[in-house]
Amino acid sequence: MYPNLLVPLLVVLAVALAVLVLVAVRQPVPRRLAFRQLARRRTEAALVIGGSVLGTAIIIGALVVGDTLNFSVRQEAYRTLGPVDERVVAPAGPVGRTVTERLAGLADDHDVDGVLSAEVTQASAVSGTGSRTVAEPRVLAWQMDFKEAAGFGAQGGDSGLGGPNPKPGHVVVNEPLARSLSVGAGQPITLYLFGAPQTFRVDRVVPERGLAGVGLGGRMNHDAFLAPGTLESAARAAGGEPRSVTFVSNRGGVESGDALTARVTADIRRTLGPHADQTAIETPKHTVLRDAKQAGDSLGALFLMIGSFSIIAGALLLVNIFVMLGEERKSQMGMVRAVGMKRSRLVGSFTLEGAAYALLSALPGVAIGVGVGWGVAVVAAEVFRGWSVGGSSIRIAFAVTPTSVLNGLAMGLLIALAAILATSLRISRFNIIAAIRDLPASPGRGPRRRLLIVSGALALLCALVAFPAVARSQPDATYLMPALALAFATPALLRVLPRHATTNLVAGAVLAWTLLAPVVRPRIFDTPSMSVYVIQGALAAFSAVVLVSENQKALLRPARRLLERPSESGLAARLAVAYPLAKRFRTGATLVMYTLIVFVLVLLTEISGILRAGVDGVVADATAGYSLRLDYNPQSSPGRFVSELRNGRSAAEIAAVTPLLNATGRATDPGHRSPQPLDAAVVGVPDGAVTGITFRERLPGLADDATVWRALASDPRYVVIDGFFGSTGGPAGDYYDPGDALTLTDPRTGRSEQKVIAGVLSNGMVFYPGTGSRSTTYPVVTSEQATRELFGDQAQNASALVRNRPGTSPDALASRLQGEQLSSSLVATPIESDVRRQFDSSTAFFRLMQSFLALGLGVGITGLGVVMVRSVRERRRTIGILRALGFRARTIQRSFLWESAFIATEGIVLGSLLGVLTTWLMYSNSAAFEGLEGGFPVEWGNITGLAAATFAASLLATIGPARRAAAIRPALAVRVSE
Repeated sequence: MYPNLLVPLLVVLAVALAVLVLVAVRQPVPRRLAFRQLARRRTEAALVIGGSVLGTAIIIGALVVGDTLNFSVRQEAYRTLGPVDERVVAPAGPVGRTVTERLAGLADDHDVDGVLSAEVTQASAVSGTGSRTVAEPRVLAWQMDFKEAAGFGAQGGDSGLGGPNPKPGHVVVNEPLARSLSVGAGQPITLYLFGAPQTFRVDRVVPERGLAGVGLGGRMNHDAFLAPGTLESAARAAGGEPRSVTFVSNRGGVESGDALTARVTADIRRTLGPHADQTAIETPKHTVLRDAKQAGDSLGALFLMIGSFSIIAGALLLVNIFVMLGEERKSQMGMVRAVGMKRSRLVGSFTLEGAAYALLSALPGVAIGVGVGWGVAVVAAEVFRGWSVGGSSIRIAFAVTPTSVLNGLAMGLLIALAAILATSLRISRFNIIAAIRDLPASPGRGPRRRLLIVSGALALLCALVAFPAVARSQPDATYLMPALALAFATPALLRVLPRHATTNLVAGAVLAWTLLAPVVRPRIFDTPSMSVYVIQGALAAFSAVVLVSENQKALLRPARRLLERPSESGLAARLAVAYPLAKRFRTGATLVMYTLIVFVLVLLTEISGILRAGVDGVVADATAGYSLRLDYNPQSSPGRFVSELRNGRSAAEIAAVTPLLNATGRATDPGHRSPQPLDAAVVGVPDGAVTGITFRERLPGLADDATVWRALASDPRYVVIDGFFGSTGGPAGDYYDPGDALTLTDPRTGRSEQKVIAGVLSNGMVFYPGTGSRSTTYPVVTSEQATRELFGDQAQNASALVRNRPGTSPDALASRLQGEQLSSSLVATPIESDVRRQFDSSTAFFRLMQSFLALGLGVGITGLGVVMVRSVRERRRTIGILRALGFRARTIQRSFLWESAFIATEGIVLGSLLGVLTTWLMYSNSAAFEGLEGGFPVEWGNITGLAAATFAASLLATIGPARRAAAIRPALAVRVSE
């Protein structure tokens, strides 16, 4: 993922490594000090390397997930298109034959590898007999010359179809159709061609690849290939004609030919001349590859956002480790400085040591990261299988690219090096005499004048940038600029306020703004970018932890009686809180790790709960009393389908049938996110038929939902759309409002009309095509009259909404109707079941992200364990003195366990509170949650389980260090420094 980042990242990394090599070569003393520490402290090295490995692995895992999703969607181009770059669909009759003849001459074009003409009709199929009958309502029956098909686009690879033509009475089927019908070579199937059944014997089954998987827009196509003349004969018997389709293959391979799409499309239009307006010239491969990039990038960015919190936790772990190393070696560093070593060389020694740890973690981090990506891909395969529409779903196939591995490796190393350098600079600024004597750091002087001037200028600059950013609801800047302005104002505030008051004021103001920004500017979440959530979470966690760390003594007042008890437990409790209170920086860094990860886990848990609570309301909005959506082939039963439903065998179970007029169009994006026209499924509704379907927003002056539908019926300018129109990933947001305009175009004729949005649907599920169309086809709902005026005879009744009678199961009715209407290629979709399945898939997706984020929680728990291990080493003499004074080993062990419990409890409580509060603010103010009317549930059970598991894991991570501390021998600890 992100090939545009590869070169900059590698350049920066190369510069950083070159500087490190230069320091190592030109400064032998710091080099010897660094590598001596590396060799002597193997346990310490293992801990640091482990933290770096986790950070690198999480980054690479997120990028590998993006690769997998990108590759999986791009596989559609290989599976269902192969060498097909352009598809020209002509109407049946003389125009279709003329188009085919004209396009045959395109084979001499330099940019074209091949031209293949075919005929197709929509059919349905049945296999078996008696009770074991299996039906497939959506089949594409093709007629094409197999010899020509075998050579089609051959320079770019296998066309997917070859061998001899099937004999009369025989058929070649692809694997999806064979699986659906449970048939193999030599077995009979019945195809309903133009509404009439014909029996064929399966010649062979071909893999779903290239021409053998081709379709007219769906991801999964059930294809049957007939003998020459079969379709024409069936059409003549029914008084109809098959549609003419011409496939064009661009020069080059599956993806390289995409670069020629615009040029070849122009050649096709020029070749067709006046007939170009009567045909649909489609570029399916270009569309698939474009959509694949959008889907892969957005979903990969989502996982990278989740991983970002774990990355921050990993960087804090590194900072904590090196701060503790510096504290432990303070006396040694003070002596080194006292004998004349410059501060810059001390920084170089520490940075070289840390860089060695980071480099040693690189290869294990890559291996574990790829493994994490593979594990997520396995789980995601099950999740995305549930996201099917009409049998069409994303097929997850694991993939990893060198670009992602190098990007992840470079990011991990640069983050580690930056954390190490920053920590080295911080710990190098000590008082030499105090360091040698191991005295606590004295309070620093007030800010210097130079720092005051620079920070004041930066604070003013950030404040000036913040005002227009907040006014325009720019997501990242709305959060970041005010927070930076407050942070840069700290030195100036220290001149007039005490340090404690300044810290509380700045941290409190940042936390308050982070929580209240969605209330003041609710549109900040109207973006598919994930960075705003990373910034919000990081600011909330850091500011809250600073407040807690600064006010620990006040927070511990309720526990004063326990701490002051003259007993062994009271003594252990005092020891447990004394060290965290004394070492606020490292305690705060550990608290941030816990708070960040628990915050996001609770956030995802709450969002899942909101979805579950709102599903009943969404079902009501989506169905409006209708139980089934029917999609059928209008050419198989023109004009009689609805009457057959109302008077057929299942008529007693049907309360109402509402036919919908359908056409394929193109629409501009009313949210102005993309300059490219969007594929639109235009739906014409009968006047007054669907007034029960609700809107989340209406045009001013339209008082209620029924008024919107009446306005739609009376004025052909009006259309309604749903909140996901033009969405390409991330939160749907609120990019358009009633009153905004879009341009609707008939791609066949090129005729366009400007439409006005009269309302935004609460849920537009019933208007989405149920026949496996691409996920980037969006419904535009208007009146029947407006649809016919713009699209003419292209507009046909091809779908209907059905309301079942009380006591009738929608799922059972759907199965019966599909069996009764096989000749119409009917696909019946139970609306409620479909909505609930989509919600179940969304919940499963959130669980997948929670599992991915659990790695970050592992980083936090590992960080606590590392801190406790380092604390035992650092407090070795103190523990020895306590043991010599009579403290029992059990008291020492209990104090370490309680210290871990104290830090973990604060992090868990803080993260949980922030998670619940932030989700509530988002739910109350973000357009992403509009239409979910189930209320805001607090998932006490899940949050309690998460807290208990985190607390138990934290104690387990501390048992080892606690036992080690209890086992320290007093005499050796007092006499020996290591």
